[in-house]
Amino acid sequence: MALDRLFNVARKEFSDHITSRRFVIILGLFLVISAIGMHSGIETYNTMLESYNLQLQHMQDLEGPYAGWMPEKPSIMLVFSSMMSYMTMLGGILAIAIGFDLVSKEKETRSLKSLLSHPVYRDEIINGKALGGVGALGFAMALALAIALAMLLLFSVVPTLEEFAAILVFGAVSLGFLLAYFAIALMMSTVAKESGNALIYTLVIFFTVSSLLPMFGMMAANAFAGDPPEPPQMPRMPQEVVRTSSSGGYFTTSVSQSVVHGGTEDPEWREYEEEMKTYIEKRKLINDISNLLSPQSNYQTIAIAVTQPQIFSMMQSPYDTTPEETTGLAGALGKVWMNIAALIVFPSAFFAAAYVKFMRMDIR
Repeated sequence: MALDRLFNVARKEFSDHITSRRFVIILGLFLVISAIGMHSGIETYNTMLESYNLQLQHMQDLEGPYAGWMPEKPSIMLVFSSMMSYMTMLGGILAIAIGFDLVSKEKETRSLKSLLSHPVYRDEIINGKALGGVGALGFAMALALAIALAMLLLFSVVPTLEEFAAILVFGAVSLGFLLAYFAIALMMSTVAKESGNALIYTLVIFFTVSSLLPMFGMMAANAFAGDPPEPPQMPRMPQEVVRTSSSGGYFTTSVSQSVVHGGTEDPEWREYEEEMKTYIEKRKLINDISNLLSPQSNYQTIAIAVTQPQIFSMMQSPYDTTPEETTGLAGALGKVWMNIAALIVFPSAFFAAAYVKFMRMDIR
């Protein structure tokens, strides 16, 4: 009986969401821009596939040390990496639009008191509203993935079983990202007395965790890691570029290869390279810890691990010049388990706070 009341509230909220003009407009804009990004990604994939086929044709003519070398076939998951940038902005706006007035609107219209006069309890109301919002976001994400798969088939691109599993994981991670901002909006809706204030509070938190936190993480990394080590004053060999992760991208640091004199490595350069390696790893550790508080940074890290595992490997092991063996989808997810846990804990904490606040709310 309690579950029936809960699902009745959730069903009503879900219906209100998907039929509202605000939801339809933002969803339509999100789907159109995602489709444009998918089209561009498919063209890039086809170009890379043509280059791969040409390289295969030339493999037969290779001799000497390059004989037997095989190029890496491009994955269609590159296509979905273009959706990540649109998801972090338009997806977050869609999630906020669903949640910011779920409770505050009831306060303004004074309908909560009349709603509670029916045989329905407070926990069923707040849980039903949350489930209805989650269902609406799940509907939006399923629709976006369906359009993406339809476009792939339209261009005669058929995913393998492993790629299809990776697409589903990407969709689930994207939904988790949307739930993070929906939970913030729901929490602010229970705290604020008016929907306008709830929207402002939510946007402030959105800007803080998506932009300010990663920026503060970089500042903290610079402060705690200190200045980079100074290279020895002597001639050096050509430099190599080291890629390491930062908030939402990469930065490059020049690290010289060891100077060789008479067939032996110069000890000063070897010491400098070890110090530089320690310095970059320390920066990365501090930056990664601060980014765990940002749903956007967690989402980008997980999405890159799923869609672009080679780039993710370079981010995690900037000094490893040997190609890393492919560990598959499970291996990629195992490397980002902390980010996955953070993406689960973040919305759970805000949902719990919204639940407690609503249960103790004075409705008069």
